[in-house]
Amino acid sequence: MASDRAPAPIALKVVVAGGFGVGKTTTVGSISEIEPLTTDAAMTDVGVGVDVATLTPDKVDTTAALDFGRITFPDGIVLYLFGTPGQERFAFMWDELARGAVGAIVVADTRRLADSFPAIDFFEDLGVPFVVAVNCFDGRVLHDTADVREAVAVDPDVPVELFDARDRATVKHVLAILVERSLGLARADLVAAASGPT
Repeated sequence: MASDRAPAPIALKVVVAGGFGVGKTTTVGSISEIEPLTTDAAMTDVGVGVDVATLTPDKVDTTAALDFGRITFPDGIVLYLFGTPGQERFAFMWDELARGAVGAIVVADTRRLADSFPAIDFFEDLGVPFVVAVNCFDGRVLHDTADVREAVAVDPDVPVELFDARDRATVKHVLAILVERSLGLARADLVAAASGPT
């Protein structure tokens, strides 16, 4: 007799990373179906010269540990989103936050692409699939994706997408691309493992 119960949801962990002030907390907050957990701390004089906020002068707080949110897709996939702190002095937390992740979004600001390099290098070294998501602040597209791809020197199969961290629909689009990429790579690995050594 067939069960009337719906299949259990598939839970996947995704990391949202990038430099200081690029829009990670906003990305998690705009897509989360629950009230996002944030660990924001006020920026104080202690951070002057350490947290460079010249391009984000209105920024008054910063993520000190992590951001957390959740989004459920109609096909039963539940994504648990973990946003990393952007400052280099909190980089030690990235290993823990990335443990068990199926993929990552590297949020980039084209005004300071060099801030994206540590996150890109981190996920490349870890072998975690990722998407480079260019945050178009105030809807301004300063560079097209081909130029960004060349500037950050990612492999041709790494998606580079334009999005607005404040816009739920564009964040969802980036997440869907990431999940599709991550699951596709996982399937390919399973097929390769099943076929054995050649």
